[in-house]
Amino acid sequence: MFTDRFLRRRRGVSLTTDERAMLESAVAEERALEPRKIIVRAGDPLSQSLLLTEGILSRYIDDRHGHRQLVAIHVAGDFVDLHGYPLKVLDHDVGTMTAAKVAIVPHAELDRITAQSPELARKLWYATLIDAAIHRAWLFRLGRLDAVGRVAHFLCETNARLMAAGLSDGHSFSLPLTQTDLSEICGLTNVHVNRVLRQLREERLCVFRSSLVEIPDLEKLAARAQFDPDYLYIEAPELVS
Repeated sequence: MFTDRFLRRRRGVSLTTDERAMLESAVAEERALEPRKIIVRAGDPLSQSLLLTEGILSRYIDDRHGHRQLVAIHVAGDFVDLHGYPLKVLDHDVGTMTAAKVAIVPHAELDRITAQSPELARKLWYATLIDAAIHRAWLFRLGRLDAVGRVAHFLCETNARLMAAGLSDGHSFSLPLTQTDLSEICGLTNVHVNRVLRQLREERLCVFRSSLVEIPDLEKLAARAQFDPDYLYIEAPELVS
């Protein structure tokens, strides 16, 4: 099913069988995407939204010199550009970071859902509010944490999100990103990220090697990151222990 991971383990909300069937019926097609490709360009008119079923996507903005700042990443189960439904255009690009699969939901189908099921529409709105909460956490991370804290916070957040999606056991997960990706996520240089990863490894807080993240002591990593998972609204008290 396309919607197996959508809102999985989210606090205070879950899809009923009928709601899941309605959302499944709204999918026009599933599309496989190559890595490192732009799939939505800023300013282009939108008539559909994408539910990510496999892989990692990013939202990003380039400065005038072509330097990229990632402003969000999305994992399986995320409705990547649901906010494009009312806006009809995005102010940033969306691209694949890895090979990915997306379920395409035409906005006409979202019109139907909104008309026929206000409760499901509310749950879709809930998903966009989680996105907003994550954006606020990213602002905090970039504005208040040091380099080690930024990387540690991102890894804690990603671990939590992948746990909710059933893609992490809480202490190890696949993360096929590069050090350059981490630098663009955390607002650091590539060289600085390399030093941070070495420090986390030497302090036995986290090892990131060959696209695999291993966290020997999640509680200590979370403390170093000042990470509190409440903003993710996940039913998982073990996220920091």
